[in-house]
Amino acid sequence: MKHVVFLALMVATSIIACNKTTNTYTPDCSGTAPSFKTDVLPLITGSCNTNSGCHASGSHEGPGALTTYTSISSAKVSIRSSVVNATMPQNSTLTSAQKNTIVCWIDNGAANN
Repeated sequence: MKHVVFLALMVATSIIACNKTTNTYTPDCSGTAPSFKTDVLPLITGSCNTNSGCHASGSHEGPGALTTYTSISSAKVSIRSSVVNATMPQNSTLTSAQKNTIVCWIDNGAANN
């Protein structure tokens, strides 16, 4: 009986380990610093609130609505982590360039520009 349980645990561990995806994204902020109004806001509007409906006006999902500079800036730590770890946006993915736009804007001080 002990051998069966041990074997089952080993098989389960192997399956989980083989199915786990690894995050290979590394931010590249070597280009021009992103602007909130022209780069970041349209990206978050399209990926996080308008098209997904998750963080639209009145939302209580995660950090809530991500519709203004204040709401996005207040949630920047959570947003950065979610973008880098590819956990957001749900049911969609961001390109490396889109990730860089958000992450580099945050890493450069998250200016309201």
